[in-house]
Formats: sequence, C-alpha cells, structure tokens
Amino acid sequence: MPVIEFRVALTVDDFNRAVAFYRDGLGLDPGEIWTDNGNGQIFSAGRATLEIFDDAHASAVDQLEVGARLSGQIRFAFEVTDVHAAVARAQDYGAVLVHPPTLTPWNHLNARLQAPDGLQVTLFQVMA
Repeated sequence: MPVIEFRVALTVDDFNRAVAFYRDGLGLDPGEIWTDNGNGQIFSAGRATLEIFDDAHASAVDQLEVGARLSGQIRFAFEVTDVHAAVARAQDYGAVLVHPPTLTPWNHLNARLQAPDGLQVTLFQVMA
C-alpha cells in the first residue's frame, strides 16, 4: 500500500508565534485550521521527503552547515529559490541565525536557523 501524504505534527508552546513564523517567515501555504479542543493549523510545504540519518551522518551534516553537532533528533529542511532572502524573511519572524549560508560539497547553499519554537531549520538553495 503506497503512502499518499507525509505529515509532521509539531507541538509548540506559542501557537500564534509558530503559525506566523511558518506561514509568514517561511512562506508555507496555510490550509485547514482547527479550533475545537485547542488550535491546529495545516500548512502545505510542497513535496515532502523523509531523510533518515545515523548519528555519524547527522554529525557530518551539522559540521558542514554550522561547524558543530547542534541539531537534535529532528531538523526541518526547506528548499528555497533565494536562500539569502529566505533567511532575512525568517529572521523577521523570529528565527535566530545559527550559521550563514555555506556552500556544501553537493552544491547546495545551506543556512541554519533556529525557529522561535527552538527547532533547527535548514534553508537550502540548489546552485546551478
């Protein structure tokens, strides 16, 4: 049986701030919202991919992106068309810059942020 959709459920302390960050700061498309028994918001984020790393590979990626092992068990990564503009926009909505854009060996320009909820986020641009 094939998987039809991949979703990540993120529980946050400040719902409104998180919604503003993911909607306005990262530009995700808002969808359905739930207000029964608390609040929930769906966002469309384009195509989803699940990456599974062992600790050695996660450490290698962290080393390339920020120079040290910083991310936890979960890190979001979003492909963008202009990483510099995306970083500036995310910072306007509460992201903290962990490391500025760095060219990786696989020719992506990767920047690392910390979202207002504390999650590590990579923004990356595929370079030609």
